[in-house]
Amino acid sequence: MMLFFLFRLGDDRYALEALRIAEILPLVAVKRIPRAPAGVAGVIDYHGAPVPLIDLSQLALGRPALRRLGTRIILVNYPDQDGVTHLLGLLAEWATETMRRDPADFVASGVGNDAAPYLGPVAADATGLIQWIELEKLLPPSVRDQLFKQPAAA
Repeated sequence: MMLFFLFRLGDDRYALEALRIAEILPLVAVKRIPRAPAGVAGVIDYHGAPVPLIDLSQLALGRPALRRLGTRIILVNYPDQDGVTHLLGLLAEWATETMRRDPADFVASGVGNDAAPYLGPVAADATGLIQWIELEKLLPPSVRDQLFKQPAAA
């Protein structure tokens, strides 16, 4: 059994592996970044360090996440192309539940989506389908490289 953290994008439910989560934060002030790539909401301050913030609703649905009581920032350990992990904030609506499921319960949805390769397999429960977000596929390489680019040595 594995622990998953659940959230919504519109009316649909999604899951992240809880082991990938560093912390769940309430909404905090976001520094917007002009002309940032699609889905990049800006940067947040986390204990004095800047952390990029991805708005999952903007990324997946083309509209910003609604500012609700259940809207949270999920800090995840995100791997770069070299396998080095970085903190990445994910802005998600209705991010208030967990569930335990066997990963084998998730099966291919039968619908491929090249524009959203992070949409993984699905599992059913009494209220419908839950789709697993494959974190390592969330950002296209060009966006990932912009967010986690290492400064050149002087």
